[in-house]
Amino acid sequence: MKAVMIIFNQTNTERVEYMFDKLGIRGYSWFNDVKGRGSETGEPRMGTHTWPEMNSAVLTIIPDDKVDDLLNAVEKLDNIHKEVGVRAFVWPVEKTV
Repeated sequence: MKAVMIIFNQTNTERVEYMFDKLGIRGYSWFNDVKGRGSETGEPRMGTHTWPEMNSAVLTIIPDDKVDDLLNAVEKLDNIHKEVGVRAFVWPVEKTV
């Protein structure tokens, strides 16, 4: 099992939901109003007058064999909308209850 966290501009909300539905990823936790800035070229998303946009994040725990499909879908979304930005991070899940 792997944990995958995807952080994305809120303009991509419907696209991320569609991606999960298309890949059969049912379980996830959604976090709204995530503030931050990309490490290389990302614009700040702070919800302020100067930087009004906001991000969201979604965390899902999926089987190892679904990770590559999800990351490929995230990469495709990022390539379509480079200026908006989306990133995915993966780490192992040792146990769940």
